[in-house]
Amino acid sequence: MLDQFYLKERVLLGLIQVFSLIAILIGCLGLYALVSFMSESKTKEIGIRKVMGATTNQVLWLFGREFSKLMLIGFSLAAPLGWFLMRGWLHGYAYHIDFGWWIFALALGVIVAITLATVSYQSLKAAITNPAKSLRTE
Repeated sequence: MLDQFYLKERVLLGLIQVFSLIAILIGCLGLYALVSFMSESKTKEIGIRKVMGATTNQVLWLFGREFSKLMLIGFSLAAPLGWFLMRGWLHGYAYHIDFGWWIFALALGVIVAITLATVSYQSLKAAITNPAKSLRTE
């Protein structure tokens, strides 16, 4: 009898996991496309910065600064909505729990790790290219 009570939650959990994974993969593809577009459109700027003495870390910071802004904007929109929806869902139970700030800090850490893994390859490739080659093609 107790098993039947939680059957709906188990099915809901499975669906949430599958669709969350699909959403993360689609987001990573979009993020990869965005960093590829940025590196192609800023080829001349990156080449000039490297000729003027910019290090690889400074060029990587050029990409990191823009993507960190996007991450923070997205998180600041999603965190209050997630808090509101989770609070409403958890208060539907007789023995509900309260969740703390550390869950959102963990979510932000996961977002940063996924974004770093997605963006790092393409931005590093753009940062270590020969500036003469990139300026010659422009």
